[in-house]
Amino acid sequence: MSLRKDGYMPRLIDDKVERYLKIFGAVSIEGPKWCGKTWTGLNHANSVSYLTDISQRNIAGIDPRYIFLTDRPQLIDEWQLVPNIWDAVHHECDSSRQKGNFILTGSTSLDSTSSDEVYHSGTGRIATNRMHPMSLYESGDSTGRASIADMLNNQLNEGHSGKVELNRLAHLIVRGGWPANIGMADRDIGIIPRSYIDSLVSKDMHEGQARKRDPTRMRMLLRSLSRNETTLAGDATLLKDIEKYEKEGQLIKSRSTIRDYLGVLDSLYITANQEAYSLNYRSSSRVGKTSKRHLVDPSLCCASLQLTTDKLLHDLETFGLLFEALVERDLRIYADYHDAYLYHFRDNVSGDKVDAIIEFSDGSYAAFEIKLASNRIEDAISSLSRFYTNVKRKPVFMCVIVGHCEAIMKDPETGIFIVPATSLGP
Repeated sequence: MSLRKDGYMPRLIDDKVERYLKIFGAVSIEGPKWCGKTWTGLNHANSVSYLTDISQRNIAGIDPRYIFLTDRPQLIDEWQLVPNIWDAVHHECDSSRQKGNFILTGSTSLDSTSSDEVYHSGTGRIATNRMHPMSLYESGDSTGRASIADMLNNQLNEGHSGKVELNRLAHLIVRGGWPANIGMADRDIGIIPRSYIDSLVSKDMHEGQARKRDPTRMRMLLRSLSRNETTLAGDATLLKDIEKYEKEGQLIKSRSTIRDYLGVLDSLYITANQEAYSLNYRSSSRVGKTSKRHLVDPSLCCASLQLTTDKLLHDLETFGLLFEALVERDLRIYADYHDAYLYHFRDNVSGDKVDAIIEFSDGSYAAFEIKLASNRIEDAISSLSRFYTNVKRKPVFMCVIVGHCEAIMKDPETGIFIVPATSLGP
């Protein structure tokens, strides 16, 4: 019998977890804290062990098999607190040959010291899935009428979708996709993201780490990442924001510090950078290779920079960048749902770019431009049309995703879809 919690809001990852439990011996769900991994695991589990409980953790530390239960699938929450559980689960799946024995959830990847305790990759036995904060579709803030699937099949229904005011979009950015923040009053939506940042720098960044880091320096790094959200800023830009150096030796040390701190954020699943897409566009040597910077949810940027809905409304440049981050968060989740991957594209010579590209499992891809206001739609169509002309392998469809827009449309000349963000879905 499922241990599903009252009030559980279904997630897109549910379908994949259900499917993989019929294929693999175990399923691992990894992602940032507070994104809903435990509740999703409970939605598919018949028993549970919480390793945040010290008694359970101590027993598992003696021998993980002591916490294995017969009622399967068994959820083992925060398994990384006892790293040798991974190999024990792998062995149990080998021995039983049954499918769907365990669901493992983890909010921290193992550091080099702890990873020495894991000998098996899990290949063939444990399927790993990445989970993110909620998309607008999952939180009920998007109707999903304009789905990736419908655009892919050229079956999108045009029509009026309802007016969305800028203050509503600002609210969604500051609130973020944290399940506990859905439905929160407007004056309180910044509290949970700020608490997340406070917990990260005071506690989370030290857990499972062999060395301690400076909380002040980590806050400075988070602010720098937030200022450079959705940009191609390199480590040198971040370095200028948080480090002072006068000699070459200090510079080398500072670069090492930046990489170390970014590695901690990666291990906590706080970063979700968007890799560059590689394709034959005039000359492959012109194609940029730099990833686009992202925190896992734009609300963390707002918390780091102390932005409110009112501040966003009075700073349209920052508003536009964080709106792009919001949409790209959702596109990443929808891409995962379709077993696809999210990228971006840039021509280093001409500066031509595509905000987001989704590559599907068959190698086909779709191209997206993202604009906050409807008065930028024509610019986005021109940009996508130029890309279409110059690229040898054509996208299966192209789309402009807009914030302040009232209708789902298709441009009659180019065939490019025009979709409000609050209508976008998988």
